[in-house]
Amino acid sequence: MSEKKGPLAGLKVLDLTRVLSGPYGTMWLATMGADIIKIENPKDPDTTRNYVPGINGKSAYFPTVNHNKRGITLNLKSEAGKQIFRDLAKDADIVVENFRPGVMDKLGLGYAALSEINPRIIYASISGYGTYGPYSQRPGYDVTAQAMSGIMHLTGFPDSPPTRVGSSIGDTLAGETIVVAILAALYNRSQTGRGQMVETSLVDCLISLSAQDYVRYFAAGDVPMRMGNIYKTWTPYGNYKAKDGYFNVGASTPKTFPSFCRAIGHPELVEDPRFAKEPTRIENREALDVYINEWASNRTVKEIIDILVRNDVPCAPVNSIVELVEDEHIAGARDMFPLLDQKDVGRFHVTNIPVRFHESGLAPLTSSPDLGEHNEEILMGIGRTKEEIEQYRADGVI
Repeated sequence: MSEKKGPLAGLKVLDLTRVLSGPYGTMWLATMGADIIKIENPKDPDTTRNYVPGINGKSAYFPTVNHNKRGITLNLKSEAGKQIFRDLAKDADIVVENFRPGVMDKLGLGYAALSEINPRIIYASISGYGTYGPYSQRPGYDVTAQAMSGIMHLTGFPDSPPTRVGSSIGDTLAGETIVVAILAALYNRSQTGRGQMVETSLVDCLISLSAQDYVRYFAAGDVPMRMGNIYKTWTPYGNYKAKDGYFNVGASTPKTFPSFCRAIGHPELVEDPRFAKEPTRIENREALDVYINEWASNRTVKEIIDILVRNDVPCAPVNSIVELVEDEHIAGARDMFPLLDQKDVGRFHVTNIPVRFHESGLAPLTSSPDLGEHNEEILMGIGRTKEEIEQYRADGVI
């Protein structure tokens, strides 16, 4: 069997992104086999090259979202740099950028200009607020997007202030979302022969993530508020304390609630008028929690999960990364933390993308590029000579 290269092998992507949202999305494309050419300013490269933590004096953050890419340096403010970019774009499939809207147009390298030289090109943009609208020119970061989108207002306990979600989900969700848009545009191109511009914003992505919360407002005028680990319309559905940690259970359906009651040694609760139907069960949530907390208080998380799993009750330990990297399913069978052999750094774990292709597989992991590592290889591939490349270097073009 030939080596699996990923389902996107053969696609050429020009990657102008930096920091997290864009590089995370193009890392998805790279892991699925696309040829990603990461383009950085020679004097102002991706700032994450210097982010902590470091291994052997080099950032471990940068290769986590930039592995499987080739890298060149290019000063897009110079005329020679712009022409090199146009030549690269002539046979590229996709351009991805996460500048503030309008930056590429001012350089003469926006979608309108690139589509003139390559009508099949797909131009993908990520920004804080989108390419149009009153807020389009505001700078945007994950934390501001969490605030603007309402997700921060929903996160935390009722008596706590609005709380940032622990991970930078605005950035990573925007990266994943632009991948979906790109793949849809590729399909459309296969039908029409033409590319198009696609875009997403951090704020829009986070609003869409909360659709199930906003439906209550649109349907009934019910403003969703912070509820901690409980869910307004289901119970038991949340976190509970064991002897040595926390576990989560979701057992509110007509099928799972009886199984849960049997598992905790109280089958009689199924017929108890306080708990038999979901509406009254929600009204008597605290009374039900007394039974659950008493049962859990003298058992370990592992003991509890073993009992609930045997009874086919949806449950999970509340894991930290320490438990995750040792988990036989997540780190083992699903390979969510593969080892990257990064040159000059060594082997360390990165986080895998969460899709699997049973025929084409994913691309083998390769090192992230040093700054400008593939300048000669890529520029000679579009007809530049070694002499021209040396002159570019002398002129600060690369």
